Amino acid sequence: MLNVVLVEPEIPNNTGNIGRLCVGTESRLHLIHPFGFVINDKNLKRSGLDYWVHLDVTEYQNVEEWIAQIPDHSRVFLMSSHSNKSYLENEFQDGDWLVFGKESVGLSKQFMERFENHLTIPMSPLIRSFNIANSVAFVVGEAKRQIGLKK
Repeated sequence: MLNVVLVEPEIPNNTGNIGRLCVGTESRLHLIHPFGFVINDKNLKRSGLDYWVHLDVTEYQNVEEWIAQIPDHSRVFLMSSHSNKSYLENEFQDGDWLVFGKESVGLSKQFMERFENHLTIPMSPLIRSFNIANSVAFVVGEAKRQIGLKK
């Protein structure tokens, strides 16, 4: 099972869409506080719909709490538009941690320095980044494809 991590998510609709994707792909969602919204039915219902009750989700009060329970830091992959290695060049495994930063600024430099694996999603120079829900879908889709090929 893949682990999708959102660090300080800001937009409830994105988190709802990602939660729905995680249910559909049998992935776990990990949410690191602080959030830019309150998790309740009103904020997530529109995009997460009734799938939220089926979601395997864990919340962490801070980054340290999340890091403390990661069994293998070499299987943590940070997504950043500043990386040179494409997620398409990476070999994913079941249980990997796919980490995405907040919508407005991504992952901080200090956070990026804590892990060695940084990946990017190739894109046209006409845009700064993809929507986070789309980014998660790209990477989870490729990882699931690779894991399926290994079985």
